[in-house]
Amino acid sequence: MSKTRVLISDPMSSQAVDVFEKRGIDVVQTGKMTEEELLDMIPSFHGLAIRSSTNVTEKVLHAATQLKVVGRAGIGVDNISVSACTAKGVVVMNTPMGNAITTAEHTLAMIFSLARHIPQANQTTHAGAWAKSKYMGVELTGKILGIIGSGNIGSIVAQKAIGFGLKVQAYDPYLTEERANVLGIKKVELEELLITSDVISLHVPKTVETENIINASAINKMKKGAMLINCARGGLVDERALHVALTSGHLRGAALDVYLEEPAKKNSLFGLENVICTPHLGASTTEAQEKVAVQIAEQISDYLLDGSIKNGLNAPNLSAEEVRQLRPYFQLANYLGLFAGQLSHTAIQGITVTFSGDAAKLNVEPLTTQVVQSVLAPHFNDINVVNARKVAFDRGIHVTEAKEDLEDVYHNRVTISIMAGDKTRSVCGTLIQNRPRLIEIKGIKLESEFGEHMLYITNQDEPGVIGAIGRFAADKNINIANMHLGRRESRGDAISLLEIDAPVRSIDLDGLRGIKSISDVQYLNFNSLIL
Repeated sequence: MSKTRVLISDPMSSQAVDVFEKRGIDVVQTGKMTEEELLDMIPSFHGLAIRSSTNVTEKVLHAATQLKVVGRAGIGVDNISVSACTAKGVVVMNTPMGNAITTAEHTLAMIFSLARHIPQANQTTHAGAWAKSKYMGVELTGKILGIIGSGNIGSIVAQKAIGFGLKVQAYDPYLTEERANVLGIKKVELEELLITSDVISLHVPKTVETENIINASAINKMKKGAMLINCARGGLVDERALHVALTSGHLRGAALDVYLEEPAKKNSLFGLENVICTPHLGASTTEAQEKVAVQIAEQISDYLLDGSIKNGLNAPNLSAEEVRQLRPYFQLANYLGLFAGQLSHTAIQGITVTFSGDAAKLNVEPLTTQVVQSVLAPHFNDINVVNARKVAFDRGIHVTEAKEDLEDVYHNRVTISIMAGDKTRSVCGTLIQNRPRLIEIKGIKLESEFGEHMLYITNQDEPGVIGAIGRFAADKNINIANMHLGRRESRGDAISLLEIDAPVRSIDLDGLRGIKSISDVQYLNFNSLIL
């Protein structure tokens, strides 16, 4: 088995290399690379650790034939095509808390610098001008700080600003009243924040909803003499509208660490006396860079070595302990999903997964995702546990997850119900000594292990059927390793489940279907699709 390999393609603390090496992972650090250089190197690597310089595009992912995970040492993933990673089954991670304190501190430094004209006063003083009267500042104590986005960084800014005597209010669609009370801030709508805040600071990612959230209309609602801070992402502020507001005197000033185009060598805001500009320094402290480097190295290592996921952006988080607990259930979910998927020959409208007993006490979201992937695997190429939910959503397949109490001989059960056309087919399994067992099909009870090659036969419960199957199998040199039987009632619907040694030819399947009282025969292959 080849050694696990990780490529670090951006400048990063050497501590990241130390983490990988201590975990037994082969690591190569190159520093900044051209796209051509990356395309040439990436095929042999399982993990990719980056900062802001490397662009993980569809082209790069196409070349990355062994890639399993991309880790961003930092928060922003603008340089990663997350959708393309999802489609290919590549997990994307970041380190949202690694530079939160550093970025929050930079934000506060920008607020104080703007309020007291510190950069401008410093420059003129160095030049020999004693311009004391020119740089009259404003006191921040008692002023209202409006925070747009109260996540990790926004919350830290709020708490520290309160310590400096500012009154803090926040707009965030996901902020609850309870959380606002804990932080000691006021929850408001965006319009109220714009109208009433003396200082406005942005702490949201750039999305379709947040792009140009501070536009001309928003700026016109802001207080005359208000100050604007953006240490989050370029593109949140309409820079042309901001230029108008700053030159007209509507806004007192702005402090920017991020810009629509970076590196920002030219910008209409550069040179304005009431603007403070820094070159995306929010996360640029020694402590933060070491912290995010170590964190992303640990996260990538954990995923590659034991399957645990932390700070995943396109996959559910899983601790190492959860991976250990879920491992046999993953196998059960995989088998059941493949079984149900191979029996489905019409368009699937819905998948319901019900967890009972001990199984219901687990983190079942990853198990449901595994079921969806396995159900759809016989029908779609390139489906994986990362993109399975999206594939289902895009095709209008409704996925439902449920839990229920269990009063049964089995301590745990996983039941899959497939809705296709006007029919619903269910299959149920359990773990016995951590081994997956099939225990019910379409309400008919039977108990069977899973084999690589199986025959699923539906028939009427009548004398001579089993003997006819055995004789036909012997005539066609089909070796039956195990046979498991179940029936709904005497002389009623019945199921025969056969484990066989090798695949069965279509002509032989047709022959079995010709046996009296047999209604259908299907060959099930678990060999190439098994976990």
